[in-house]
Amino acid sequence: MITDLPRLLDALPAGTLPPGRLVTPEDGGPPPYWLSDDPAEPYRWTQLRRNHQVTGLWPLLLSGLRSEEERPWVVGEVSPARMSSPDRHDPTELLAQWWGEDEKDADFAEVVSPLGVRWPGAADPGHPEGSPGDFADEYVAFLADGQTRLGLVPAARSADTLAVTGWTGPTNFTGDSGEIAAVVRSWEDRFGARVIGLGFDTLYLSVAAPPTSSEHALRVAAEHFAFCPDNIWQGSGTLAAYAKQIRGLNCWAFWWD
Repeated sequence: MITDLPRLLDALPAGTLPPGRLVTPEDGGPPPYWLSDDPAEPYRWTQLRRNHQVTGLWPLLLSGLRSEEERPWVVGEVSPARMSSPDRHDPTELLAQWWGEDEKDADFAEVVSPLGVRWPGAADPGHPEGSPGDFADEYVAFLADGQTRLGLVPAARSADTLAVTGWTGPTNFTGDSGEIAAVVRSWEDRFGARVIGLGFDTLYLSVAAPPTSSEHALRVAAEHFAFCPDNIWQGSGTLAAYAKQIRGLNCWAFWWD
């Protein structure tokens, strides 16, 4: 999935990027991303996002562990060779499979009430409240905390950056970020989602078409539960409570233990 990143960077106009470098994965292979030396500036992220269709480079806000800030991005603690192409996966089948794995838990029925224990299927698309790019820019201004760095990834769409970078954040859930990317692609299409930032084990999306009704939010919450169970098991506690949190929300955050 990795294209000629050095060539794409060389094609950028002079002065486009701040000081930074290509990062090579610890286990070898070509560099899957470029990383700034200093914290990201929101205006620069926005400029790069607007030029994505021309440059083929998607910008990310990249953050490390609080206790070890160089992990994973500075030291290249990534494994792009391990990740499959999102093209290989059906997102609905993945979500149904992951939902089924949680059904084995004794508390599952109580947690997913009132939706029920059977996989409800994919939620209907949301209704756009504006441009996905505009919502992405707004969320970047919120996430850029003076510590996150700017990353650039050769990817046709934002979801693909998860596999291209070789991000291993959900490794205790799935060892293949190509699967995660396949689901996020579906959210790009149905909810105007865009990948904004990645941490060691965190994922941040802007959302231009969030669920606005209680019923729709519950269906979207089911997808989130299948996708990232820790958001519920170690967060809201129930699907109903989580659905209230994401109703009308223009940003989604995920964390894998």
